[in-house]
Amino acid sequence: MKYISKTVLVLSLVSLFTDIASEMLYPVLPIYLKSIGYSILFIGILEGITEVVSGYGKGYFGHLSDVTGKRVPFVRFGYALSAISKPLLSISQVPFVVLVSRILDRIGKGVRTGARDAILSSEATNKTKARVFGFHRAMDTLGAVIGPSFALVYLYSHPNDYIFLFYLAFLPGLIAIGFTFLLKEKKDQPIQRNLTKQNNSLFNFLSYWKKSNPNYRKLVVGLLVFAFWNSSDVFLILKSKEAGLDDHLVIGIYIFYNLVYAVFAYPLGVIADKIGLKTMFLLGLGIYAIVYLLMGFVQSSVLILLAFFLYGLYAAATEGISKAWVSNSIPRSETATAIGMYTGLQSICAFFASIVAGWLWFLFGAPVTFIVTGVFAVLVFLYFFFIKIEEVSNI
Repeated sequence: MKYISKTVLVLSLVSLFTDIASEMLYPVLPIYLKSIGYSILFIGILEGITEVVSGYGKGYFGHLSDVTGKRVPFVRFGYALSAISKPLLSISQVPFVVLVSRILDRIGKGVRTGARDAILSSEATNKTKARVFGFHRAMDTLGAVIGPSFALVYLYSHPNDYIFLFYLAFLPGLIAIGFTFLLKEKKDQPIQRNLTKQNNSLFNFLSYWKKSNPNYRKLVVGLLVFAFWNSSDVFLILKSKEAGLDDHLVIGIYIFYNLVYAVFAYPLGVIADKIGLKTMFLLGLGIYAIVYLLMGFVQSSVLILLAFFLYGLYAAATEGISKAWVSNSIPRSETATAIGMYTGLQSICAFFASIVAGWLWFLFGAPVTFIVTGVFAVLVFLYFFFIKIEEVSNI
């Protein structure tokens, strides 16, 4: 743990408490929306719209962070927005109010993501980034264990009482905001000298694609093709529900998935620093393909549990690894823009992924949805297997 600085620890605690708040609601929200009459297609559209908003924010504010040379204000404001979005879900069941709450949460994610990941990247070298990002993901995902666990206990004693749960989710969000005030801005923060605030138009961050190096573009193309077919985890939750599992068991399995993710994220990050980021990412992608092909046919609760265990391994082997890989492909002064643009376009692809998944499910059922996704994951695996991506000096 000698590679984990105070700044990385503080950011990880911020993410921990934010995820406790978010994940208290995430596995409950699709069940809640279905209980008040919303269709799976509407849920898919809702998730897609919020991902587009988040995606734009990641690109724009990541670019703005590099241009201004500031990180902490973006992190602080982004987490604050996500915190205040939680109580809004309790106000009304009207689709517009639900949408506003989810959009505020995703705007907050967009504001903070590029700047936060740039801070994490600056706290590591090319040879230690996987473990630093892995540690952050482990703490973040630990919140995804604690949050749903609390929701499970609460709903067990208060069945179907979702509204008060939305209020409770505000509390850990406040704690997260408090931790952001322990962060300090680095005085030697590099700035993109070739860009100015005046040139920072609403979509100027997209111009980074032409300015970026070929290695970044090759990497991001593959990641985005995968993202286009990697629909929201909501569909895995709904598949478990369709297989006959009750609400408590569905939430319990989701908690189990996040526990696996949290436990393995840091160790797999350490291993990735030794064997290579590409090798670890390919391993995770192969596991993902197996999970989705399996979920196309599974009906047994035991096999669903196995699928979620493997899904946790996939997440641990790819989520933090992909950001470390991206940050190693570009100069340090471009980190927030590069990661912001990648994660932004990733979110936009997730919009289409959720729409397509909802459409496939609506027309052909769950098996086709999961099998098609699994096949495309195999194709992306082959793409990464054959291409070569070089690293740049972390300067």
